[in-house]
Amino acid sequence: MSAQEATRVLVVDDQFLIRAGLVGLLRAAPGFDVVGEAADGAEAVELAAALRPDVVLMDIRMPGMSGIVATARILAEAGDPPPRILILTTFDLDEYVYGALRAGASGFLLKDSGPERLLAAVNAVRGGDSLFAPSVTRRLVESFAVRTENHETQAALPPELPPDLDQLTGREVEVLRMAARGLSNADIAELLFISGATVKTHLNRAMTKLNLASRAQVVVMAYETGLVRPGGA
Repeated sequence: MSAQEATRVLVVDDQFLIRAGLVGLLRAAPGFDVVGEAADGAEAVELAAALRPDVVLMDIRMPGMSGIVATARILAEAGDPPPRILILTTFDLDEYVYGALRAGASGFLLKDSGPERLLAAVNAVRGGDSLFAPSVTRRLVESFAVRTENHETQAALPPELPPDLDQLTGREVEVLRMAARGLSNADIAELLFISGATVKTHLNRAMTKLNLASRAQVVVMAYETGLVRPGGA
């Protein structure tokens, strides 16, 4: 993307004042174009398909269709490239956030984050960068990956992530495991004595083979398939 292209954002929140505040903040900042607002998940799905935003700011808990289901449907119906979905939440250690990451959201952000953090987060997810310290994602996933007894949350999730890793090369598995443990591309490159570009290539190929939409989803998949164990190094 060129430096002149504004980031097209769809804002989704069932609370009018919060939604209006987010819209006002984005419209006042250079480089952002609010293309639509939605008050619930169903409206978000419709607008995402019609407007094709770059980023969707998605409230997680809404009456009717939740942010989890809306995230899964938006990504399932999206063209290429699909929008990046940034979850807005009140609590970071939340099974709903875990469900949204599992469904393909690119990351999450606390609602009490400051304006600069929000704008930086939108830019980060649009560029495909890591939104927050990988340890935050790992801590969340470790908290919920083993709690499969939560049938209510599981029922809202899309089909199981692909557990079959046989189609990956040995190096792709190695890079995937390191990424899931919270290492950055630069860290992985240093440990494997390869370039950062090569790490990115291996990771992208592995994600394509496994139909994973985000780095956060890589972490979820790794724990759910046993590629990485909770508490492991």
